[in-house]
Amino acid sequence: MTGSEHRTLVLGGARSGKSAHAEGLLPREGAATYVATARRDPRDEEWNRRIADHVARRPANWNTVEAPRPDELVDLLDNARATDPPILVDDLATWLTGALDDAGAWERDTSALTIVRGQRDELRRASESCSARLLLVSAEVGLGVVPESRAGRLFRDELGALNAGLAEVCDDVLLLVAGLPLRLR
Repeated sequence: MTGSEHRTLVLGGARSGKSAHAEGLLPREGAATYVATARRDPRDEEWNRRIADHVARRPANWNTVEAPRPDELVDLLDNARATDPPILVDDLATWLTGALDDAGAWERDTSALTIVRGQRDELRRASESCSARLLLVSAEVGLGVVPESRAGRLFRDELGALNAGLAEVCDDVLLLVAGLPLRLR
């Protein structure tokens, strides 16, 4: 199976085990490119510990690429070749947060949302055409209550649209619940 024939989307709620499960879909002894989308904040010790925990559980032979800006991830996927090691992107909720931040879209500014939605469409296109084996990890936020804040509702809506678009182009779609994978496709 070539990479262009195999894309996997792994969804799950907070602390569902989605990242560890996605990592487990790749052989630990093989090479992989782990694309981290989180933005580091030197003032947030707890966030930095979480990032360190993710880094510590990766095999030493995996290459980590930090791609917190939307265009960085799209460029990486566009330039992947079928002979490249598998690419694991973790995670798309932090990628979207960065896109919303960069565009100043949290107040539902129409022009800012147009930028973010264009970036979302570019990610979908790049994921669909990526030549390497691709695993995408994203939060599933549509199972809870309607967020109280305007920004929370915007994030839920935009992430839901991103996840739905990526699910359309992925061969496998999994949902992690309490550490257990449910195959959606």
